[in-house]
Amino acid sequence: MFVCMCYGITDKQIKNAVETHGVGNMRELKQIMALGSQCGKCIELAQEVIDNTIIDESLFKDVG
Repeated sequence: MFVCMCYGITDKQIKNAVETHGVGNMRELKQIMALGSQCGKCIELAQEVIDNTIIDESLFKDVG
């Protein structure tokens, strides 16, 4: 699904940035990709993708 139509960025690309680069917020994501700098409509959804990816990843980490 496209999150940012201005730059053609998908939820999978954002999820990948979280998993491979440790992105945890929009400021960090903007350092990796041009997202949210044109019209800004994608910022809320992009943060939601970041949050959901972090939550999903933390469910599978060893707490031990």
